[in-house]
Amino acid sequence: MTDTITTTNPATEEEIDRFTLVDDDTVDTTIGKTHDAFVNWKLESAEARAEVIRSIGAKLRERKEELATKMTQEVGKLIGDSRDEVELCAAICDFTADNGPRQLADEDRPLFANEGRGRVSHRPIGVVYGIQPWNFPAYQVVRYSIANLMAGNGVLLKHASNCTGSGIMLRHLYEEAGLPEDLFSVLVIDHDQSDKVIDHELVRGVTLTGSAASGRHVAERAGKALKKTVLELGSNDAYLVLEDADLDLAVKTAIEGRLYNNAQTCINAKRFIATEPVYDEFVERFTAGMEAVKIGDPMDEDTELGPMARSDLRDKLIDQMDDSVAKGARIRCGGKKLDRKGYYFEPTVLDRVAPGMSAYDDEFFGPVASVIKAVDTTDAVRIANSSRFGLGGGIFSRDEERAAQIARDHFDTGMVFINSFGLADPNMPFGGVKESGYGREHGGFGIKEFTNAKSVFLGA
Repeated sequence: MTDTITTTNPATEEEIDRFTLVDDDTVDTTIGKTHDAFVNWKLESAEARAEVIRSIGAKLRERKEELATKMTQEVGKLIGDSRDEVELCAAICDFTADNGPRQLADEDRPLFANEGRGRVSHRPIGVVYGIQPWNFPAYQVVRYSIANLMAGNGVLLKHASNCTGSGIMLRHLYEEAGLPEDLFSVLVIDHDQSDKVIDHELVRGVTLTGSAASGRHVAERAGKALKKTVLELGSNDAYLVLEDADLDLAVKTAIEGRLYNNAQTCINAKRFIATEPVYDEFVERFTAGMEAVKIGDPMDEDTELGPMARSDLRDKLIDQMDDSVAKGARIRCGGKKLDRKGYYFEPTVLDRVAPGMSAYDDEFFGPVASVIKAVDTTDAVRIANSSRFGLGGGIFSRDEERAAQIARDHFDTGMVFINSFGLADPNMPFGGVKESGYGREHGGFGIKEFTNAKSVFLGA
């Protein structure tokens, strides 16, 4: 077992910090302390918990520049995107503080097979373990932890190793804002230790954001112990460019949607399915736009694309692209590493993409876009839904209501964007179907995922 984690700046390849993995006894002690903190926290009123969460949001805004810089250093995010991420985290705190007490309030119900009255209480279940990825070092943590803290649970975090510093900083910020000590704990551990955390008798639920393979492993491990899981996994989101699309908007949004967060987001636009009447023009204009993107230092305000987060991720992307080209895909632009320090890769467009290619079937977690031709709208929807994933997607059409109807009735995903590209919103459910996972976060849904809907029967 490697006893240290090293974080590296992906823009410079320079070492940032080293963290020592904790031993199994320390893990066990930490879980016990988090459970003890939960025992007291669950008895606080929802309103009192909400005020602490509101304070966390204020603390995030106060320390925004420091946290944003740490994230950019660890994973290569554009500094503007890192600042926006901190603002989103603060907005999640605001939304949760404003809405959490109402969503968790006891609900009285009439009874139909019993005498008396019924009451439903949403009560916390205990310690919830979160296994989180590197691409949104703050948001991924805030998304599950704030909802569960609002519900009254204790929270454990295993963050991705390359953003360990961001995870530890968040713990400090939470406690500086008034969260009780040990209620939110960061575990600097390896994968074998993580399995033992899932098994631990004091851990009552597990949430993971990661790959489908990781999701299968975690779900199987937790399932053996009959513990609930929420899984937000990968995707290869399809964006449909219909024959009546506004191509100026479609091209601009497609570039933004493919490259946002250095093209390393689960709901990035990844496959572009254009119908025959607009296919050729869309490909030409999309390719020209991707070629014009400015690549550079993520700390520079005018940089449009920074480095990938790790060298191994770039190597995997190249292997996927090469496999697709060997099977008949064509590189319209890009396709190469940059000859400079850092894990940079050119914005790339592939066309002639067909089933059986990695560019068609798999998730590309980096700046490579796949363009696919469809005969018409029906064919475009068929191609989009042929994926084993189902997180998000989009439709470009001047007929917004028709597009919304297609999204509602025919698009087999958890989220659909009409004439836009977007990320999470605190007031809308976030999650997918098929191999993109199950369960929902945001929109009030995440607060109740790890609660016990307890039935209390009262006398007449």
